[in-house]
Amino acid sequence: MSEKQTQLIKHIYERFNARDIDGVLAALADDVAWANGMEGGHVHGREAVRDYWTRQWAIVSPHVEPVAFQQTEDGAIEVEVIQRVFDLNGRPLEGQDHGLKDKTVMHIFRMEGDRIIRFDIGETAAS
Repeated sequence: MSEKQTQLIKHIYERFNARDIDGVLAALADDVAWANGMEGGHVHGREAVRDYWTRQWAIVSPHVEPVAFQQTEDGAIEVEVIQRVFDLNGRPLEGQDHGLKDKTVMHIFRMEGDRIIRFDIGETAAS
């Protein structure tokens, strides 16, 4: 994993937390496969990611903080992330009816060149 890849991924988290969809989409391949952490499965393509986040941000306010990076044997980049999810008023969630909640998760990025082609969500060893 290069420093350039690490910085790109950190930038994506910063843009996500700032709700700058276009800032994140610029780093994604046109046909990206992106994990849908709210409903399961994946969405495909930049516009599908935009639609997914637009729906997500209409009901919750997630914040993700990367805390550790490592490269897997097959070249993927695993990022341990502290995920916090708030209501639209910034309060901790109560009585959730979706898959988002406060926890530490593993985000897995697969890249070709300087574009993300696939994003998956996994469990950390502590989860």
